[in-house]
Amino acid sequence: MQDTPSQTESVDQPVQCSPLDNAPDEIKLAVDLIYLLESNEVDPKVALEALKIVQSDLEQKINS
Repeated sequence: MQDTPSQTESVDQPVQCSPLDNAPDEIKLAVDLIYLLESNEVDPKVALEALKIVQSDLEQKINS
């Protein structure tokens, strides 16, 4: 009988890096937000209006 690795054991496989792995945090967040909006089929006009509200809120937090 041959031993097979369990789920907790490491298997030697090449690690594939995404271009996002080394991207700045703001790029990673932007990609996540775009994915979230698109996967939830949010209307782009509604998304832009919501982002204006978010931007205003964050600017107030930075300046206070």
